Amino acid sequence: MKDMTFGTILAVFEEIFGRGLFWTMVVAAALVTAAYIFVLIRDHSISWRKFLLAQLSMPVGAILAIWFVLVMTSSKLSDLGGPVDIIVILGIAAAGAIGIAILVYTIQSLIRPRQ
Repeated sequence: MKDMTFGTILAVFEEIFGRGLFWTMVVAAALVTAAYIFVLIRDHSISWRKFLLAQLSMPVGAILAIWFVLVMTSSKLSDLGGPVDIIVILGIAAAGAIGIAILVYTIQSLIRPRQ
């Protein structure tokens, strides 16, 4: 792989996760993002109680994201080989933590809107 283009990255992700699962995840992420923006606009502010509960879910999201990628790639933590692998795993954990925090906050706000 000489050039890293957007098309190349898409092809790699489709190869790892499968075309159907990858695009399902993209659509799900877009829907959750749209719902989160809707909640923020509707409420005009952040509920700190809901934000705290969302933050408490972040370690679960990080662990689930790492587990999901390891299962999809048929890898083990013992397969990590160097600093780049650790950086990638930390990036996956951060994405999972942020993603689940946004999801939890959005679900809480949609179920129990601000009074």
